[in-house]
Amino acid sequence: MSYQKVYQESIENSDQFWAEKAEELHWYKKWDKVLDDSNAPFYKWFAGGKTNLCYNAVDRHALGSKRGQAAIIWESAETGQSRILTYYELYKEVNRFAGVLKNLGVGKGDRVLIYLPMVAEAAIAMLACLRVGAIHSVVFAGFSYDSLAGRIDDAEPKVVLLADAGRRGGKNIPLKPIVDKALETANHKVDHCVVLNRGLVDVDMKEGRDLDWYQVLEEKGENYVEPEQLESSDPSYILYTSGTTGKPKGVVRDTGGYSVALHNSMAQVYDVKEGDVYFSTSDIGWVVGHSYIVYAPLLKGVTTIMYEGTPINPDPSVWWKIVEKYGVTHIFSAPTAIRILKKFPEKHIKDHDLSSVRYLFLAGEPLDESTWQWAHDMFGVKIIDHYWQTETGWPMLSNMPGVEALPIKPGSPTKPVVGYKMKVVDQDGNQVPRGEKGFLVVEPPLAPGNLLTVWGDDERYKQSYFGFFKDKLLYMTGDYGIEDEDGYFWVLGRADEVINVAGHRLGTREVEEVISSHPAVAEGTAIGVKDEVKGQAIVCLAILKLDQEESDKVADEITALIREKIGAVATPREVRFVKMLPKTRSGKIMRRVIKAAVEGENIGDLSTLEDEASIEEVEKAVEAMRQELS
Repeated sequence: MSYQKVYQESIENSDQFWAEKAEELHWYKKWDKVLDDSNAPFYKWFAGGKTNLCYNAVDRHALGSKRGQAAIIWESAETGQSRILTYYELYKEVNRFAGVLKNLGVGKGDRVLIYLPMVAEAAIAMLACLRVGAIHSVVFAGFSYDSLAGRIDDAEPKVVLLADAGRRGGKNIPLKPIVDKALETANHKVDHCVVLNRGLVDVDMKEGRDLDWYQVLEEKGENYVEPEQLESSDPSYILYTSGTTGKPKGVVRDTGGYSVALHNSMAQVYDVKEGDVYFSTSDIGWVVGHSYIVYAPLLKGVTTIMYEGTPINPDPSVWWKIVEKYGVTHIFSAPTAIRILKKFPEKHIKDHDLSSVRYLFLAGEPLDESTWQWAHDMFGVKIIDHYWQTETGWPMLSNMPGVEALPIKPGSPTKPVVGYKMKVVDQDGNQVPRGEKGFLVVEPPLAPGNLLTVWGDDERYKQSYFGFFKDKLLYMTGDYGIEDEDGYFWVLGRADEVINVAGHRLGTREVEEVISSHPAVAEGTAIGVKDEVKGQAIVCLAILKLDQEESDKVADEITALIREKIGAVATPREVRFVKMLPKTRSGKIMRRVIKAAVEGENIGDLSTLEDEASIEEVEKAVEAMRQELS
């Protein structure tokens, strides 16, 4: 069947299309209505239906023909350990930990915050939460105590799950002290912390609050916990994503629509078949880790690989050893990782048998043509760029080889995936002619699996995603795009002011608030500039108070403050000082002007600039930066 025919069916006969896909999963009660759009833009898929994501991902296979098949393979290049869990072993482990949660008083609708490294216990905990109907909120185990405290206060979890430490690049990264400080900082008080002691660092356990993971499993674990029968629209998890203003948004995912969308995507988008082995190199702290390390592969009943480590430690062949060892068929990574690997001799890849691999999927930031070409030449398999967001939970734009492999245009994530009516529009929401740049939007309803709302803030959900165009209800992706004459989409980057560092989205406001909190700083701004490896890097410009002098010491202090308040991922490439910043007459900082100056591009129209002298200041700072970097 052709892509066009399947796509049109998903748009024109949406209810029938998704009902057929939903029938492939288990439901305790069938839905009353495929799509309830009576309260747009709060869309409910499979309204009235009851299901459980954990049951569909685990029980359905463990109690059937896949009992002895590998479900999760855990490989740690950091510790030299590995572990294989069959579907039945995973079933037993998930039940045991679901018993722990139940006996700690965690039930339907309660939140559980997970601050764990890439270990199998993280996936087990996520699945156990969904089994008992709890809502998990996984926080990337690299965010600082301050970021963690903000998420604790927003989600208000009953229980926090953590480890003594993670490991990265051969170094232990203590996690328990970060959680302890976050809990001291947060206003919300949790009932318990369950600590996975890996024996990496000494931990200070707080009596009455902190529980040892293995001990509590023995004391409170159960052999079987009945899966909670959840409404299709009940939340499954909260995942925080940065915006341009204010605190990070807690994206709320549903249960039924997400299950159906992910299960279908494995067949149609990723062309996954029985017996395949899926290796996503992401982290469970990000949406790719949720969707394509844990849930989608398990829903499909194939083997998924969880990897702890970097792509280059202990050497740049570490991923390819895993691919060869387990016969990996699908790799899902980010352009950043491929750019890193490009720096090393080809033998690290060529010396390994990668004949099992059929696809390399890339997402997270725009994939440039040269990186695509290098990967294509190196691996000799289909390199598929695709585009999606934390909010969508699964791809919006992609080639769909499980339906029809369309011709690839390097640099384009191809065409809309089933269920998505993508458009490029002007500032009034009117579709622009093909070939013209505009805002990339989705015409509602949103496909199954997309966010339900922003946790605790329905109004922010409406304003953030549907409030951009005055008279039209359109989902704003926040990116500029072009649709070409062949219907292929080209994503041109952020239309707002989110910085994308190696696939990690950071709001400029988040960084700027930290810069401005330094006692020597009067005002500061942060921009994302092109970076050969990360896609974008952060450059900070600061205006110091009149009684302060520019110095490397202050620049280093600002850098350290950003690392402390946000996390290492936000470490700026440069901190420079200026006397003023380019602003509009209304006082808004013109980040596009700063970005253009830093990147050596044409600065463009300055008609709304408050004071052209500030451009000279930026250019002076930029020139100084260039001289230092040369």
